[in-house]
This record gives sequence, C-alpha cells and structure tokens, in this order.
Amino acid sequence: MKWERFVRPRAYLPGPVGPAPPAPSPAPARPPPAAALDPGVRLPRARTPRRGPTMAKRSSLFIRIVEGKNLPAKDITGSSDPYCIVKVDHEPIIRTATVWKTLCPFWGEEYQVHLLPTFHSVAFYVMDEDALSRDDVIGKVCLTRDTLATHPKGFSGWAHLTEVDPDEEVQGEIHLRLEVVLGTRACRLRCSVLEARDLAPKDRNGASDPFVRVRYNGRTQETSIVKKSRYPRWNETFEFELEEGAAEALCVEAWDWDLVSRNDFLGKVVFNVQRLRAAQQEEGWFRLQPDQSKSRREEGNLGSLQLEVRLRDEMVLPSGCYQPLVQLLCHEVKLGTQSPGQLILLIEETTSTECRQDVATTLLKLFLGQGLAKDFLDLLFQLELGRTSEANTLFRSNSLASKSMESFLKVAGMRYLHGVLGPIIDRVFEEKKYVELDPSKVEVKDVGCSGLHRPQTEAEVLEQSAQTLRAHLGALLSSLSRSVRACPAVVRATFRQLFRRVRERFPSAQDENVPFIAVTSFLCLRFISPAIMAPKLFHLRERHADARTSRTLLLLAKAVQNVGNMDTPASRAKEAWMEPLQPTVRQGVAQLKDFITKLVDIQEKEELDLQRALSLQAPLVKEGPLFIHRTKGKGPLMSSSFKKLHFSLTTEALSFAKTPSSKKSTLIKLAHIRAAEKVEEKSFGSSHVMQVIYTDDAGRSQTAYLQCKCVNELNQWLSALRKVSINNTGLLGSYHPGVFRGDKWSCCHQRDKTDLGCDKTRSRVTLQEWNDPLDHDLEAQLIYRHLLGVEATLREKHRQLSAGPEAGPVLTGPGGDWT
Repeated sequence: MKWERFVRPRAYLPGPVGPAPPAPSPAPARPPPAAALDPGVRLPRARTPRRGPTMAKRSSLFIRIVEGKNLPAKDITGSSDPYCIVKVDHEPIIRTATVWKTLCPFWGEEYQVHLLPTFHSVAFYVMDEDALSRDDVIGKVCLTRDTLATHPKGFSGWAHLTEVDPDEEVQGEIHLRLEVVLGTRACRLRCSVLEARDLAPKDRNGASDPFVRVRYNGRTQETSIVKKSRYPRWNETFEFELEEGAAEALCVEAWDWDLVSRNDFLGKVVFNVQRLRAAQQEEGWFRLQPDQSKSRREEGNLGSLQLEVRLRDEMVLPSGCYQPLVQLLCHEVKLGTQSPGQLILLIEETTSTECRQDVATTLLKLFLGQGLAKDFLDLLFQLELGRTSEANTLFRSNSLASKSMESFLKVAGMRYLHGVLGPIIDRVFEEKKYVELDPSKVEVKDVGCSGLHRPQTEAEVLEQSAQTLRAHLGALLSSLSRSVRACPAVVRATFRQLFRRVRERFPSAQDENVPFIAVTSFLCLRFISPAIMAPKLFHLRERHADARTSRTLLLLAKAVQNVGNMDTPASRAKEAWMEPLQPTVRQGVAQLKDFITKLVDIQEKEELDLQRALSLQAPLVKEGPLFIHRTKGKGPLMSSSFKKLHFSLTTEALSFAKTPSSKKSTLIKLAHIRAAEKVEEKSFGSSHVMQVIYTDDAGRSQTAYLQCKCVNELNQWLSALRKVSINNTGLLGSYHPGVFRGDKWSCCHQRDKTDLGCDKTRSRVTLQEWNDPLDHDLEAQLIYRHLLGVEATLREKHRQLSAGPEAGPVLTGPGGDWT
C-alpha cells in the first residue's frame, strides 16, 4: 500500500524558518472560496491575514468548573448561594450560574479562553450571592502559569479554598526609570516614578486615590496623590545617596490613600541595588507584586473546589508549512475507503479516549475549511459500518465517527437547535410545575394546596405529570416536524449520506428501522436530549435549572430518547413507570420517521441552490439586546442616558434595530473597528460596559458605548467583536478605559482628547465558541502536534499496512525522510 509523502513543517527542523517544499502529489490545495464551502455552515470567516515567515505563539486555557464541597454557610438559613468568578490576571472573564441554597454546589461548566502568552495566573473566586447586599467572598483557588506549565495533561482534582487577603489582591503595572548617577564624592540612585496602569480599584466608586512610596536605606519619599484614578501619571523623581557596598534593596510601593481609614496596599516592586549599579540604568513597566512579608494566619475550613484546567501553548507557523499535511488529509478523504494509506483510520486507532473529542473537533473544523466536512463524515460512517456486525450497537460507542458527528452538529446546527428547542425549554422554566412519573419518588406535600382546597393524591400527581410531559413532548415533536426547511443544508446532506450508507449495510426488511435509528442516535440521543438535560451548556438558558425543573427536563429527555429509539421493547422495559407516555411516544415515532424521510430527501441541486443563497448573506455572528450611549459634545455621561436596542453582529457590520423584527440600521462597518474593550466601572457606575472604537466614513475616530447585563454577556460580545475584526488594519495597541468627560479623560486625567491610550488593548483575549471563525493554520498545527505525539505508533501501524510485495515508502528519519 502506498502512502502520500508527509513533510514536517520546516520550522521544527534545524535551519531557517520557511515554507516546506511542496509534496509531489497531488496539486497544492488552496483554501476554497466561500461558494465552495459546505452548504449551510455559516461560520464567520476572518479576512485572510498577510502571511509572512514569522511564527505566532498562541495560548489557551481549557477550564472545567466541576463542583464545590463543604463550603461555609454565609446566610442566616445555614446555607449559601454559591457561584464562581474566574479571573485571568485579575480580569473577570467568566461567571458561573448560581446554585441556590447548598454548601456542595455542582456546576459542570466548561470554557475555553484564548489568551496572550504573557498572562501570569488564573484565579477562581467562590462567591455567595446576596439579593440585598454585596456578595460575600467565600474563598479562592489561584493557579499560576508556571504551575499549569508543569502539568502537560492539565491540573485536575480538588483544591482547598484559601482566604482572600486584600494585601495579596494586587494588579497592574508601574512605569519606572532607575539610574545610578556618578558623582565626584558619591554615587546617587535616581528613581523616576512616571505612571501606572490597571491598578486595583479599592474605593466603592470603582477607582483608587494612588500615590507611590519609595524606600531605600532607611529613607522614604512619596509622590503626590492622584485622586480617583487607576491610571495615574506622576512624572516625579527622587534621589537617594548610594553607599558603597550597601546591600539594602530599593522598594517602590503603590498605595491607595484614604482620608478616614488606613491606606490600602496596591502592590510593590523590589530592586537589587547591586544589579542596578552594574546596569547603570533601567526603565520599563514592572508588574506590581503582593506583600508576602506577613506570616499567613491559620485559616479555617473554607471548603474545596474541583477543577480541570489545561494550558495549551501553540507555535503556529505560516500556512505554507502545513500544506503537505493538509493536502495529504484532503487526498485521503477524497479517495474515501479506496485510499491506500488509510491515514484517517490510523488516526482513529492511535487516538486515546481522553483526547478523541479534541481530535474529532479539530479534524472536523479543518475539513470544514476545505469544504470536505461531509466527505470526512461519510468516510467515518463507512469505516464504522465496516466493523459493525450488530445493528443495535451501531454508533453507540465513543468512536471518532460519533465524536466528530457530535462536534459537527454543534458547529453547524446550534442555531437550528435553538429555534426548535428554545421555546419548549423556556416554557418548562416558566411553568415550574412539579412533575414526577416514578411512584417511588412522588412527594405529595410539594404539590399540596392551601386554604379550602384539599391536597392532591398520588394518583392525581402522576396523571397531571403525565399530561404535562405529553404536552411538552408533543410540542417538541411538532416543532421538529415543521423544521425541515430550517435545518442547514449541510446537516441534511450529511444525514442523507448516513441514511443511505446504513440502509446499504443493513438492507433486510427486519432492519428497516435501523437507518432511522442511526439518524436519531445523533440527532436525538447526542444532540437534542443532552440539550434538554443541560440547557445552560447549550446556551439555551443563562442559569441552571432548580431541582424541580431539572427533574421535568430529565423526564422529557427520557421520553425523547424513547422516541429516538423507535419505541423498542428494550427501551420500554427499562422504566415501566414511563408507560403513561406511550401513546404520545408511539405517535412521536411515526412523526419522527416522517420528519427524517423528508429531512434526508435533499438533492445535490437543492444543496447548491441553498449554498448560493447563503453565500450572498453575511453570516450572523451574535445578536441580542444591549443599551447604547454614543458620546456627543461635553455633556455628562450618565447610565440613564443608555437606550435599549436590539443589536446584530455579522461579518460585515454591527447593526441595531428597535426590535428583533424591525429594519436594521448599520452602526459600525466591521472593517472600521479599531478596538473593542471594557470601560472601567466608575465611568458609568457599571462594570458591564464596553466601548467599540472605530472610524467613521470621514476617517474620524468615534466611540460607541454599549452596556451589557452581566459579565458573561460582556465578554461574549467583546470576544465576538474581536474575532471578526482581528485582521483589520489600524488596530489600536492602547486605549482609554475611561471616557472623555468635560475637558479630560476620566481614567488618566489627561486633557488631550487625542492622547494615546493609558492601557493596553486585549484583542487576543477571547472566549471559544462553536461558531468561531475557522482558523486553518491553528487546526493544522493541532493535528500535526497530535500526529507527532503518536509518531512511533503510526510508524508501526504503517509498517503493518505496508507489509507485502507492493509495499510503499516508509517514513524512517527524524526529519521525515522516506526510504
């Protein structure tokens, strides 16, 4: 068997960085135009960046907040209402849902955050939500970048919560210039305190009143106090006599001045004077450090937090370096099961259970970018069918086919899922009815009535519950039946291929339901049912369900699974108490089969027509209600001046309308965006305001201020705006986190409106979403890294496949040489 040649990216080999030589065959595969992509997948595409010989280092954090245990009671009821805030370098990026009235909360929430490689730490703060007062801090867990780097497979396990010490809650940087000035009699140490940025807000107004204290050799000097600023500028210089051989360090401390109470510590930087004497001069931004000179007092039991945190650093090369690998993979998929190399099969056999989902998602996105997602999934279907002998075990394991199809449905079908399932989930949450079908779990007291009405009996509870579930199941099946045309064309075409392949493999009359069950095993069992049981994880709700609603959702998901299993005797026998739903389930089976028959009845021409229609539309990236304030003149900027509108972000523009169905007006053209950043809390009295800096048609700089309802919504909008504008020309490297009020900036008090910003922009800090723009180079790098990790196994597998009189070339050398 012959295998196409795979050349390693040359940057991993000795010598200069540059594109690898082209593979001998096939012809180089160029990224397809929009019209060549899989129809129906409307992932936003970042504009093609200028390619050069440079490499880009990218860091990302996978975070799973599992649960907490043994938390202290913060409420008078003897319980707490815990939630988690995740901060990267003290910047809040994630807030979990609140779990009410418990000391052992379960969250089970997963996130992936893309970060600058220079980040220092990630901290998890467990909070207790209070309706009438400020939320209480229970404790925190902090993981430094260095700690995560020592765990290649990630940190996983329980971590004890520690007390939050105000003197350790420091952030920001200070700009200093240090010089050793030579004199005739003695040397002098000159310290210029220039400015600081992103200091911790210590006052209730969201700001601080910072000053700097410089200490050396028993002498202390202080700067002036800058009121109400986290971005102060001092430009003050202090001198100290430098004694020969003195070993004392120079200490620069930042403090928040308070009139009544004691000053708050903002951080410090300590310098070795002997090293300064040798260097003569040093200038730069220095990260403020906490005061760790105090001995920590004994802490009480604050409970524990179970976490999974994995750091991934990737050095992404120019696109040309990955072309041989991408060509090889595409060639394999195009040939399908006739491919002599069977690389996809080898990848599946060498992928462990732990990383199979990541590999499946990466491969899927890579082939989506090449317009071959349907062909890739079809190949996996054939491989799985080839090794399946029993129809009832088909696609039931966590194979590469199953994991790839799960990822595909989330990438291509999430908006479709929201349209079908969203209204039903909303109704369940709004009704909050007590629903139970299992007689052993019925609690009559939960549904009893007060006053003159008698309590319901167990039989009445069971009957009412059955009616409620029948109504929800019927509504869901009706919504699904009407959704054929709303289903993305690429999803329909993929299910068509699956249906055909399964019918060819199991053609007998006794297996007539097998093709339908193959479709429902993905659509119902791996997509709709998980979304019903965990709507927050599928972005159908902002909060987790309470215990009563969770039970309703679980029973509804079980009913959907029974329908998806085509009401087999095996599924009925598991839980006999589900019998009251059987009439609706049987009717649902007929509805579902009719729906699938129509769903897979899509011809190639219809695919292409839908594809062309979609290619004329700018894909929607994000939409939702926001409050807007646009600055004009010198008037005051108050939160009451924000106006609620419905916003839509596409790959062309940020638009708004009075209502979701109203005519949209363009606010900002996407190509004109120069930055999307947070606004500091004191500017509008809210920590959930962002600013979009852009240029108007005349080239003038403008700013739109948009207020979100929570930290999650804020970061989701910032992520979406940053991703779609990441390749814009003229992106800003700095910005003002305040507003220009009156005659000065509220953040740094500078009076020049065109003054360069006082803080760094964070255009690379984003949250991973299923509808993210495709990143061809990153996906190719992730596949390359995976192959490199299983290289020895791949060699052995290839030798086994290649054994025979027509054996092809074998990869032998470390640089990818062939013999």
